[in-house]
Amino acid sequence: MAYSISTAFAIYFVIWWITLFLTLPFGVRSQHEDGEGVAGTDPGAPIMARMGRKLIWTTVISAVIYAVALLAYNAGYLNIERLSKLMGIPL
Repeated sequence: MAYSISTAFAIYFVIWWITLFLTLPFGVRSQHEDGEGVAGTDPGAPIMARMGRKLIWTTVISAVIYAVALLAYNAGYLNIERLSKLMGIPL
């Protein structure tokens, strides 16, 4: 393996964080959409965010993305020569 455990954890953490922001809007209903609003709150405030479920889904999706990226790296698809050629940057 070309990188240490701390590097692998850092990469997974970045993927996890990006995935969290991608999964946050799914399944959220606002007070305005539901028709029930608490006085003094914003109509766009969520009724039930279900953060536990979102954290579990974020972890699962991130693990799949990380596994695919790790397999691509080990197979040689993600190396500096190939990526620089893809982006048109000379080495």
